[in-house]
Amino acid sequence: MKKKTSKSSVPSELAGYHFKALSHLDEALTHPSLSGGYNYQRLEFLGDRVLGLVISTWLLEIYPRDAEGSLNRRFTALVRRETLAELAVKLGLVKHLKLTAGAEAEGTRDKEAIQADVCESVIGAIYLDGGFSAANDFIRKHWEPLLNTGVQAHKDNKTLLQEWCQARALPLPEYRVTDRHGPDHDPVFTIEVAVDGHGSAAATGAAKRLAEQAAAEQLLKQLSGD
Repeated sequence: MKKKTSKSSVPSELAGYHFKALSHLDEALTHPSLSGGYNYQRLEFLGDRVLGLVISTWLLEIYPRDAEGSLNRRFTALVRRETLAELAVKLGLVKHLKLTAGAEAEGTRDKEAIQADVCESVIGAIYLDGGFSAANDFIRKHWEPLLNTGVQAHKDNKTLLQEWCQARALPLPEYRVTDRHGPDHDPVFTIEVAVDGHGSAAATGAAKRLAEQAAAEQLLKQLSGD
């Protein structure tokens, strides 16, 4: 029996790149729940290697005096799962992911690991479709804002808020979903974060993680008097 799917049509252009062969993108956006062999996993494997090569080469170019340890910290921040997942959401990659209705109901599309996998698989698809130059251009275009913020920017707002609480011997922040609306393939979450005795803040985002980060940022501003 054919599995029921939850999907949107595969576009010919995604995040500024126009695909010549849609089969590459179709494979990159097919979750394993739909097929035993035809899915994004092989392209994810390829994209991970392409991303690593581009980022490591780029770091050598722009930080010619940095030692290996510093370069490795920068590299890790730029290719870690959280970074890839956030970009997959921001660039609209995740909303085109094709998966079974059952996987959709389980919240698969919202899982950070899945979002990171899709980011890498799309990079692999771009590499196969347009070669190294196309993949290199794509990565440098979308990762450039992260380079400009430096390594410390990757200590995210949730971590900063947690450290603020720990420094004052307070309970850790509590997050809760107060609203979720929109279609399954493109949801919007509202998250409220509260610190006992010090107020709360709420924010929305296309993924729970993004909404949590935005809410933490808002509460940090309140706590600092901004």
